Amino acid sequence: MAQELVKLGVDLIMVTGGVTAALAAKQATTTTPILAVAVADPVKFGLVASFARPGGNVTGIAQPLADWGKWLELAREAVAGATRIAVIGNPTNVVYADYVAQNESAARQLGLKLQMIPVAQVDQLAPAFEAMKVAHADALVVGTDNLYLSNLAEILERARASRLPVIAPFRPAAEMGALVAWGFDIRYAYRRAAAYADSILRGTRPADLPMEQPSRFELVINLKTAKALGLTIPQAMLLRADEVIR
Repeated sequence: MAQELVKLGVDLIMVTGGVTAALAAKQATTTTPILAVAVADPVKFGLVASFARPGGNVTGIAQPLADWGKWLELAREAVAGATRIAVIGNPTNVVYADYVAQNESAARQLGLKLQMIPVAQVDQLAPAFEAMKVAHADALVVGTDNLYLSNLAEILERARASRLPVIAPFRPAAEMGALVAWGFDIRYAYRRAAAYADSILRGTRPADLPMEQPSRFELVINLKTAKALGLTIPQAMLLRADEVIR
């Protein structure tokens, strides 16, 4: 796809599919500006030279890498008595090894049993949910991989059918029915991306635009989902929430 866009002579390539897609775009061109949104640890994975001075033709909005274990913590807090948490991860994503390592570390620290399930394509969701059922998972954590965000409606529907609480990134997940959503403000990130795009199209080089790191985070709790699952969210957690959907 990126190579096709380069051949078309576009003025800007905007990538929203994570760091794997952004790296593919970077491999396709060293001249066409690339604006990457919600990419994990762009320095570590070689997308940019540094946050302050990206260098090359890529800039954008990063996704904090160190946040992944946070969803396990929220799952334990929101689901009383939860001991086994299922986490789906995409093994084709370049961040997968770090994703697994952070979840394993967080599970040990929290005293949780982790059920890590690789899901690399949509048709693997059904057997993944069957595996969760067999293992008696108490909750499901859905990561930020674009495969899951693009198919979130199906994931949430399968979770509803399994009466499985879902902890997911970004506010829209809670609005769609996830029990808890936590992450940086994705809508604000896209507004910032629009400003970056405007600047680039007006002539600013991506190399001169710092890779922005998110500073706004949101905790959204869906009490409708909690009621349907027979769960009581702790008052302390409700008080911390940026929004409670009733």
